[in-house]
Amino acid sequence: MRQALLRLKQYLLSGVSHVIPFVACGGILIALAIALAPMKPGLGPDFSQAPHLKLLLDIGSAAFALVVPVLAGYIAYGMADRPGLVPGMVGGFVANTVGAGFLGGIVAGLLAGWAVLLIRKLPVPRMLRPIMPILVIPVLASLVVGGLMYTLLGGPIKDLMAFLAHGLATLGHGNQVLLGLVLGAMIAFDMGGPVNKAAFFFGVAMIKEGNLAVMGACAAAICIPPLGLGLATLLAPSRWTDQERESGLAALAMGCIGITEGAIPFAAADPLRVIPTIMGGSAVGAALAMLGGVGDHAPHGGLIVLPVVDHRLWYLLSIATGVLAVAVAMNLQRRRAPRKESA
Repeated sequence: MRQALLRLKQYLLSGVSHVIPFVACGGILIALAIALAPMKPGLGPDFSQAPHLKLLLDIGSAAFALVVPVLAGYIAYGMADRPGLVPGMVGGFVANTVGAGFLGGIVAGLLAGWAVLLIRKLPVPRMLRPIMPILVIPVLASLVVGGLMYTLLGGPIKDLMAFLAHGLATLGHGNQVLLGLVLGAMIAFDMGGPVNKAAFFFGVAMIKEGNLAVMGACAAAICIPPLGLGLATLLAPSRWTDQERESGLAALAMGCIGITEGAIPFAAADPLRVIPTIMGGSAVGAALAMLGGVGDHAPHGGLIVLPVVDHRLWYLLSIATGVLAVAVAMNLQRRRAPRKESA
C-alpha cells in the first residue's frame, strides 16, 4: 500500500513539475494585462481601447488553457512514458471542455496511464509491435479516456466542483477564516507539489465561479514561504551560511513574483523546522486575507498581482504578517552558523 501511494505521488509530481511554467507564464501575463488596462467602474478592466493589452491577455489565457491538458498528459507520462502523453492530454482537454477542471485533469491523467499500461499487456502480432507505441496505443487509449470523460466521469466531477463552489458561497464568516487557514497550510506544505496545486487550482476554479476570496487567500499564502525565509536571512545573517544567504536573496525575488518553490532549498536542508514554520505563516496570512475580504482577479499570487487585488492594504498586511511570523520563528530556531563555510 505504501509503495502504491509513493508511486501515485510520483505520477502527480510528474504532472505538477511540467505544468508549473504554464501556470507562471499564463498567470503573470494575465495579471499584467489586467493591471495595466483602464478600468470601467463596476465593470472591471476595459480592453476595447487597449488592443496590445488584449493581446497580452489572450496569450496568457492560451498558456493557462493548456494547464489541465499538460497536467493530465504528464501524469500519464510519469506512469507510461511517451505513449501516455497523447491520451493524457486528450483526456485533460476533454476535462476542460466538460467543465471538470483540474480534478478532471488528474483523473484523466491517471486513467490514461492505466489504459496505456493495460493495452501494452495485450498480445499482438510481431509485425504490429513497432507501431504500437506511436499509433495503436495512443489511439486506443485516447478513445477510452476521452469516451469515459465525455460520457461517464466528466459530469459528476463537474457537479462536484459546483457543489464545492456552492458550499463555499454559503460559508459563514468564521468558516471562511478556517478555510483560509487550511488553504494557506496546503499552499506551503509541499511548495508547488500536489497538495499546493490542489489548493491553488481550487482558487482558480473559484475565480470562474465569481468568488475571488479563495484566490485572494491563496495569492497571499503563495509568496509567504520564500519571502519569510529570505527576510530571515537578512534579519539575522549570522545564523545563516553564505550559501543560505544567497538562497535567501533568490527566494525574495521568487516570492515577489509568486513562486513558492523559492523556499524549497531551505525545506530540503531542514524540513522538520522549515515546513511547519512556513505552513504556520502561510495559514495566518491566508486567514487574514479571508478576514479582510481580499479578492484576486488573476490566477497567480505574490506582489506582482497587487494591481488586480481587491482590498490591497489588507492583502499587503496579510502578506507582511505571515512573512514576519516566518522570519522571526525561523530565526528563533536557528543557532549561529559556523564561521568556516568552505574549504
